[in-house]
Amino acid sequence: MQSPRDTMQPHAVRALILAAGRGERMRPLTDRTPKPLLPVRGQPLMQWPLAALLRGGVTEVVVNTAWLGEQVQDYFGLQRLSSLRKQLRIEEQVALRFSPEGADFGYALETAGGIVRALPLLANADDDVFWVVAGDVFAPDFAFTRAAAERFAASGRLAHLWLVPNPPHNPKGDFGLSADGLALNEAPVLHTFSTYALYRRALFEPPWCDILPGNPQGTAAPLAPLLRRAIAAGQVSAELYTGAWTDVGTPERLHQLGA
Repeated sequence: MQSPRDTMQPHAVRALILAAGRGERMRPLTDRTPKPLLPVRGQPLMQWPLAALLRGGVTEVVVNTAWLGEQVQDYFGLQRLSSLRKQLRIEEQVALRFSPEGADFGYALETAGGIVRALPLLANADDDVFWVVAGDVFAPDFAFTRAAAERFAASGRLAHLWLVPNPPHNPKGDFGLSADGLALNEAPVLHTFSTYALYRRALFEPPWCDILPGNPQGTAAPLAPLLRRAIAAGQVSAELYTGAWTDVGTPERLHQLGA
C-alpha cells in the first residue's frame, strides 16, 4: 500500500547557477564587470539560464559568486526579479539566494567546492535532486523540465549530464555516451560536457566527496574528478543536446553571439 508521500507530487527542484569565476580569458571586459553581467542580445548573460529555469518551474535558485559578486547580487535584486517574473508571467513567488564565496573566503571555490558550499540551500533529506548550470553558458532553447528531474530522481543515479557536440575550443571532448544512456570516461567518440546537469546530494558526500558538509574551510575543488569516479561506478547517466550552445569564454565568442 502506498503511503501519502508516495502519491504526492514531488517538491519543485532547486537550482544552482555557477557565477563565481574570474573570467580571465574575457579580460579586459571582466576587469570591472563580472562575466555573468556581460550583455548578450540585450540582457545579462546570466539572465538567460535564470529565465529558462523560471520558465521550467524552478522557483528556488541559488547563485554562487566571488569576483565582483556584489554587482551580481545588486543587479538581481528584488526589483529586477519581480520584473523578470512579470515578463515571464510567473505567478509563483521566486526565491533567489546567494552563496558569496568571495565575501566568505576571498576566492572562488571551483565547481565541486562551490556546490558543497551551497548544498544546504539546494538539497535536504527529502528533496535531494537539483540542477546546476554555468552562468556563462548561452543555451537559449534548453528546457529545464520537471519531467527530466523526475526521471532522474526515479533512476537512483548520482548525476545526469547533458553533452553537446564538441566546439572548436574543445575538439577532443570530455565524456562518451553508451547505447543505454550511461556517461563513459572512455569511448571512441567523446562529447563536451555542457555544464547543464542534474545531481543528487549524495554525490557531494562521502564516499564520493571528502569536503566537509557546507565547506566551512573553503576548500576549492574541481568537479571533473568527482564525476569521473561516479562514471566509473556506473552512477552517471547522460544524453546529447544538439540545440544552440555556446561557452562564452572569450571576447570573440561573446562578439559572435551579438553579431
